[in-house]
Amino acid sequence: MGAGSGGFEQGELAGMPRRLFRASPSKLLAWVDCPRRYRMQYLERPTPQTRPQRAHTSLGVAVHNALRDWWDLPGERRTPAAGAELVRTSWIESGFRDPDHSRTWRERSQEHVTTYLADVDPHSQPLGIERTVSLKTGTLALSGRIDRLDDRGDGLAVVDYKTSRTVPTDDDARTSLPLALYAAAAWKMFRRRCVRVELHHLPSGTVAVHEHTPESLQRKLAEAESIAADARRAEDDYAQFGVDSGRFPAQVGPLCQWCDFRRHCPAGQAFGPEKSDWAALEDPVPAT
Repeated sequence: MGAGSGGFEQGELAGMPRRLFRASPSKLLAWVDCPRRYRMQYLERPTPQTRPQRAHTSLGVAVHNALRDWWDLPGERRTPAAGAELVRTSWIESGFRDPDHSRTWRERSQEHVTTYLADVDPHSQPLGIERTVSLKTGTLALSGRIDRLDDRGDGLAVVDYKTSRTVPTDDDARTSLPLALYAAAAWKMFRRRCVRVELHHLPSGTVAVHEHTPESLQRKLAEAESIAADARRAEDDYAQFGVDSGRFPAQVGPLCQWCDFRRHCPAGQAFGPEKSDWAALEDPVPAT
């Protein structure tokens, strides 16, 4: 029987418990940001062609990879200089204006990593580096990857590295849905209390912190379940109507100028001109 036939719902027997909705925090936030982009990214097959990688993404990937690989070095080799060298060998050229622009930002990133690692104890091995954690609720099967999971003695702490120009605040750490979900999943997987979440911003050297409570983590889980329920209803509609489904409107706004699927979305194109590949790394114009 096809989709929508009596007795079946997306291949499941009527009256049987529904399968859990599988999602990552990034998938849930993609739905919140723009249902149209969500459809193209997660449902359409083949996936519509995306734009080439932007410079700020190349930078972020290289820095994250360097900080990951640093912990794979023998303890005596975990020096700030080794971190800078890992940035150099991990560097990705995609998206920069020209070779000079790429080199400038590579050198800045090496400086940021060198300064950051000067305050990191090389012998205090984290519990996890880019560790995948998972959690199931009554309706949601959640999984995601933590940049770093620390054992702080009295509990675990979720650490997320940030490389953007914007300095995160404690309020950003408090309201972050992914950080809260990672904490809840780590608590369940390791059976250790995990309520502390941190945003480590390498360009400024600042750390934004929030201490959750069991109740606030539960509220974040409820938020995730609510988002997942909306996304699931839309996916069910897509299974029946495909791209003719009316549940995937474009959320038109500034993000349209950065969207990887912009070329496939007339509504997003109409919002304004596309940002250049290196726009997120442009130095601000001095005030006159």
